[in-house]
Amino acid sequence: MECAGSTSAMAAPAMPAISTFDPGRAWRLHPQVALRDESFGALAYHYGTRRLVFLKSRPLVELVRTLEEHDTAGEAIDAVAPDGERDRYVAALDHLASSGVIDAC
Repeated sequence: MECAGSTSAMAAPAMPAISTFDPGRAWRLHPQVALRDESFGALAYHYGTRRLVFLKSRPLVELVRTLEEHDTAGEAIDAVAPDGERDRYVAALDHLASSGVIDAC
């Protein structure tokens, strides 16, 4: 699934907002965020805000990278999260949304 929106290089940096993360919506890795794999998971660097966020597990990194492939974040979570850990992944995505690492489509 693709997100609609501007890909203009002249767009103003997005400031992180208070999250209203909804797993029933489509989400994606923010276009100004780069992920760098690390032994613990990954570093997420937001070029617009210069904010660095740690993703502390490989399944979480996989989830963030594949968000846009699913119609909703909930479907992405169900595809990646181990049984019984859905709430942890919802909380992690909520934090990433409030940090500006992911954004709604």
